[in-house]
Amino acid sequence: MASPTATREAPPGAPAHRSTARVREILGWYSADNPGTKANLARMLNHGILAGTGRMVILPVDQGFEHGPARSFAPNPPAYDPRYHFDLAIEAGCNAYAAPLGFLEAAAAEFAGEIPLILKLNNHDVLHDEKDPLSAVTGSVGEALRLGCAAIGFTIYPGSAMASRMYEQIRALAEEAKRAGLAVVVWSYPRGSGLSKAGETAIDVVAYGSQIAAQLGAHILKVKLPSDQIEQEEARKAYEKYAIPIGTLAERVRHVVQSSFDGRRIVIFSGGAKKENDEEIVNEARAIRDGGGFGSIIGRNSFQRRRPDALKLLRRIMAVYAGETP
Repeated sequence: MASPTATREAPPGAPAHRSTARVREILGWYSADNPGTKANLARMLNHGILAGTGRMVILPVDQGFEHGPARSFAPNPPAYDPRYHFDLAIEAGCNAYAAPLGFLEAAAAEFAGEIPLILKLNNHDVLHDEKDPLSAVTGSVGEALRLGCAAIGFTIYPGSAMASRMYEQIRALAEEAKRAGLAVVVWSYPRGSGLSKAGETAIDVVAYGSQIAAQLGAHILKVKLPSDQIEQEEARKAYEKYAIPIGTLAERVRHVVQSSFDGRRIVIFSGGAKKENDEEIVNEARAIRDGGGFGSIIGRNSFQRRRPDALKLLRRIMAVYAGETP
């Protein structure tokens, strides 16, 4: 793949300006953080087509490690090349690009300064897909700084028998990252022997996972879209007693955001496995927007499409978050 850096222009609609009132409001939620960390949060919030809106669309490409290369990249073979993803995220006007160490190292120098980067510090493979997963720590805060990243990323699996160990790992890594002026992004994906398969996306479980990530010090929380199932019987009593509205996806998004410090943490939602129907993905973005969510983190639904189709979809999603479409 030839380097496109010599001819690339700024994405259309990506303004260069000081932080808006909305971005300053969001930064004000993180009063315990130093100026460096706030600056890196601002870098992401002020980058790309959604700059200044307080909304975010991030491209994550950890699936090669997490799911395997053929499952991840064979649907769109140019995606085997790490440079493809940098260029896709930049051309689409994303707020940031997230990946494990190897993918970032392969092209960070070539694309230096063109998009905020998030180094994913832990990863899990499916060659031995245990019932109670524990991701390996595969990167460091020092490597994130060396690569010019704005943030670190880390996955936790609430519901796994190994969850306590993951909580301790991210607590230590988050402390180091914040001391160095980096932001912290936590993928909170409930999974493990403590949950049924359907329970992984149950509304009570997703909301609980978002609360846990916020309590662990995350600036940005990444969770899955919740279903209307309730996994825990004790939680069901609370949902019924207090008539918590969860009938629509927008209502469930609103509850997850409420569960994340009453909306005072940035909550973004995963795109999940590839969907063939673009309208389904765009409708999910509308529900996220209407429920007060901050945006989407879309991997397979972008890089598994042909590049022109991916760009079209990502820009439609950004138009929804920007309020340009109903």
